[in-house]
Amino acid sequence: MNGDRVNQIIDAYGGDRTSTLAMLQDIQREYNYLPREALELIARRLELPPGHVYQMATFFKAFSLSPKGEHICKVCLGTACHVKGGAIILEALEREFKVKSGSTTADGKLSVEGVRCLGACALAPIVVVDDEPHGQMSSDTSIKLVQEVVSGQVAKAPAPAEVKPAVVRAAVDLSAVPPAG
Repeated sequence: MNGDRVNQIIDAYGGDRTSTLAMLQDIQREYNYLPREALELIARRLELPPGHVYQMATFFKAFSLSPKGEHICKVCLGTACHVKGGAIILEALEREFKVKSGSTTADGKLSVEGVRCLGACALAPIVVVDDEPHGQMSSDTSIKLVQEVVSGQVAKAPAPAEVKPAVVRAAVDLSAVPPAG
């Protein structure tokens, strides 16, 4: 882990505690997981208890505390995708790449995950490889796609450009918002 890079991410948010979740997302994007050293550095820099940062990192399923593969393949297992063969696609990928769902191949090239719902039911069954969604997949098309991505025949999509967060310091007038209840 590069401590300087983690410090850059923290500094991009002005060291603001309210941006802790966004910092974790950026670190996850950078390393494909959340290194323990990064969590400890965030806690130190933001003067938060380490348990607080760890709690955030473990609450959200999108975060991982263990290294993920160079390429990440997610197979939707939501209702529509399940009905249209999502579980069969996942099983085929596990067999083909000799990896269990939620794990990474021995060479570190590929992580395969079954996910609950990707919110794209019209594209069922859907497979997301390196954050690129591919709809109406089959076992064969999924295997072919992942083979091409892992072998470098299909370029990995570039990471999104770094976005500088807008820091809002002005008071917000909530007088027009009706009370709850």
